[in-house]
Amino acid sequence: MTQRISAPLVAELVGTFLFFLVGAGSVVLNDYLTINGGSGPGLLGVALAHGFVLAVLVSAFGAISGAHFNPAVTLAVWVMGRIPASTAVRYLGVQLLAAALAGFALRSIFPTEAWLPSSIGTPALGAGISPATGIVIEALLTALLVFVVLGTAVDRRAPTIGGLAIGLAVAADILFGGPLTGAAMNPARWFGPAVASGAFDNWYVWWIGPGIGAAAAAIVYRGVLAEPAEPVDA
Repeated sequence: MTQRISAPLVAELVGTFLFFLVGAGSVVLNDYLTINGGSGPGLLGVALAHGFVLAVLVSAFGAISGAHFNPAVTLAVWVMGRIPASTAVRYLGVQLLAAALAGFALRSIFPTEAWLPSSIGTPALGAGISPATGIVIEALLTALLVFVVLGTAVDRRAPTIGGLAIGLAVAADILFGGPLTGAAMNPARWFGPAVASGAFDNWYVWWIGPGIGAAAAAIVYRGVLAEPAEPVDA
């Protein structure tokens, strides 16, 4: 019984850590290369780094934990009735721990002048974007991601395509929302770099927005799109 409980938690810990190490790391790398006279990956490179690493990690760990790596996804899966509240809470704790570990790992890898400009890749509001607008943007981006997660990885009618669609959804969201809110779609993606760098400005944007978007998408999917005969846990 212990093994059955611990394996999903280890998968969430390792997967979330690696996802953020590469994702947030690509943001820091952009500044590191620029500072040293090189050419950084830019927005496209950052989007692809997040999308590619998430795609392979979802494919690797999906069968073990569901490969959430995101409190918003965990919330959506709970709303769908696929996991009990106790499991959701455990996942949340592990995801936040992994996020913080990734943030501090990046802080130790890169020199201060490289991670300081982006606060280790901490999502931030773009010029002229108010916190209220940021919440709406994050909610919409997260809803898109959650619809893809539910439709390709949770629904038993889903096509067998691994994490490809989920990774592409994240990349697409970043290409649109990256300059506006950082396109976190994930409270833990904000939490880890923020804790490691001390950047807590407008912190609630990356909790409220993804939470609303994930819950709304899950409610719509469960109420309208899910297969009527699909068994749902109490």
